[in-house]
Amino acid sequence: MRAMILDGVYDLKSDQNSLQLKDVSLPQISKKEILIKVEACGVCHTEIDEIEGRTAPPEYPVIPGHEVVGRVEKAGSMVTRYQNGDRVGVAWIYSSCGECQHCRAGNENLCPEFKATGRDANGGYAEYIAVHQDFAHQIPDYFSSVEAAPFLCAGAIGYRSLMLSNIKNGMKLGLTGFGASGHLVLKLSRYLYPDTEIYVFARSKKQREFAKSLGAVWAGDTEENSPDELHSIIDTTPVWKPVVEALKNLIPGGRLVINAIRKEDVDKDYLLNLDYTRNLWMEKEIKSVANVARKDPEEFLKLAADMKQKPKITEYPLEEANKALFELRAGDSQGAKVLKI
Repeated sequence: MRAMILDGVYDLKSDQNSLQLKDVSLPQISKKEILIKVEACGVCHTEIDEIEGRTAPPEYPVIPGHEVVGRVEKAGSMVTRYQNGDRVGVAWIYSSCGECQHCRAGNENLCPEFKATGRDANGGYAEYIAVHQDFAHQIPDYFSSVEAAPFLCAGAIGYRSLMLSNIKNGMKLGLTGFGASGHLVLKLSRYLYPDTEIYVFARSKKQREFAKSLGAVWAGDTEENSPDELHSIIDTTPVWKPVVEALKNLIPGGRLVINAIRKEDVDKDYLLNLDYTRNLWMEKEIKSVANVARKDPEEFLKLAADMKQKPKITEYPLEEANKALFELRAGDSQGAKVLKI
């Protein structure tokens, strides 16, 4: 099969060919695994973190990609959940131990043996992927495979972030950063909390205009003050500056949810500008989001189908994965980027 292979750490700002297209062997499946013929795979900022060395290092070579949609090509002898031809997705959570306190509580994302698709196991920048049946998710018929792909991470992690924000209908919600996850969170928030006003902070004028077109009541630059204090803010950026700037816009007791697997070091000195009185005083709090549990993509996929709202996407063929990553790294994108296999 064809696959895009990562064999080490690269700087995407200077190297636009970090992944190599190669022919590799088909994955072998165990008794409870399924072999999926990939139809689409979303391109996520986490892939940039993997390529540039900000996540736990994989065992190279590895196939990236964790927003995977395709059809079951073959099922192991003990598979009961799926049959050949079923359309399924694979998210960032590839597996967990199933036995620890976190797994038993439905928080497999906190499992010490958590394995990530496309980092700890080969992912979806390929024509086939293998996964345990318990970590595959049924894709609703309403979406095409390309449309469904961003839901497996940008949508699912955005959903988890929104649930952790403690937002209630009628409260004021902020979003700092407005890429694939941000635009899906805005749509989800408007559906679940119709009386909630949404304020967006983004460095790109194009992204700010996009946010307003989707229903944001206000959109400004990262450093701007919002016209109203906000109950919760969700940060989806890879850097520190938006965290510091967002805190000043929270009400007393407000919560900032950081939806990012890692923060880049490029502006870490910005943390020196974190002023206790201005940014954290009055019981403001910061909550991190770690990965996704199995329930997150399951619940969000069903909710997305009920909403009948599709993501804005840009398609690329598999062999143009490097181009998609470079353009995502440039940071002026609207919606999500998806490889069509």
